[in-house]
Amino acid sequence: EPVAKYGTLDVTFDYDSQEQKLLVTVTAVTDIPTYSRTGGSSWQVHLVLLPIKKQKAKTSIQRGPCPVFTETFKFNHVESEMIGNYAVRFRLYSIRRMKKERIVGEKIFYLTKLNLQGKMSVPVILEPSYSLSGCDSQMSTSEVSCSGSTSSCQSLVHGSAPEILVGLLYNATTGRLSAEVIKGSHFKNLAANRPPNTYVKLTLLNSMGQEMSKCKTSVRRGQPNPVYKETFVFQVALFQLSDVTLILSVYNKRSMKRKEMIGWISLGLNSSGEDELNHWTEMKESKGQQVCRWHTLLES
Repeated sequence: EPVAKYGTLDVTFDYDSQEQKLLVTVTAVTDIPTYSRTGGSSWQVHLVLLPIKKQKAKTSIQRGPCPVFTETFKFNHVESEMIGNYAVRFRLYSIRRMKKERIVGEKIFYLTKLNLQGKMSVPVILEPSYSLSGCDSQMSTSEVSCSGSTSSCQSLVHGSAPEILVGLLYNATTGRLSAEVIKGSHFKNLAANRPPNTYVKLTLLNSMGQEMSKCKTSVRRGQPNPVYKETFVFQVALFQLSDVTLILSVYNKRSMKRKEMIGWISLGLNSSGEDELNHWTEMKESKGQQVCRWHTLLES
């Protein structure tokens, strides 16, 4: 059986260490999956500079089995002495009818591979987007944290923004929405120079913003990268699924003081970002399979 293909990007990197800027040119995509696998014949590439995720870009939408883009994007403030901390995440999306997009493949390209001066053209071979269909209770913690060493499963080290790994599953037959809080990364104690004591609060809101249900994990003490592996089940009818919002808030529990919010995300109707909206959409389309994604926490 042939190896499944997820797309190969023709990319040129041009790094200027004096200007501290990186130019990334996406020329074309080859090895695109068949229509039967993606349901689309139009394509778009999304780029984001990691670990901060503040600088993002995307190509125009191109049609056909061999789309050509030849578009250049500029990323600023990429310090040469910190080059090992940076990476560019590429994601190929299949654009379907009614502008509904679906992720086909992704790759994180670490800038340690770059020439520090001059151009470098490389094929970026995409991999399946990190969706563990089974990061449920049968899967050990070490497997969850290491699946796909270069995929978005692996959170970038060195001063990253705090992130959380969440697994979503919806069973349309029973109307049960399961949210698994798997692990956190780079949780910081803003007030003190020691790792925080953290817990995650989950709140389900209806379309009017009214609270339907809430719950929270147990506290993980003194861990910047805590492992929770706790699953919470909400009763949500299929007709309600597009009208609810699930908020995950991460708190640092402090003795004798008020709790301190480390950050939050929201998924569903009022998603806090594109990644969160895509995760919710993938969950709805996954026919009862769990879909896991890393999410960068927003500051309160």
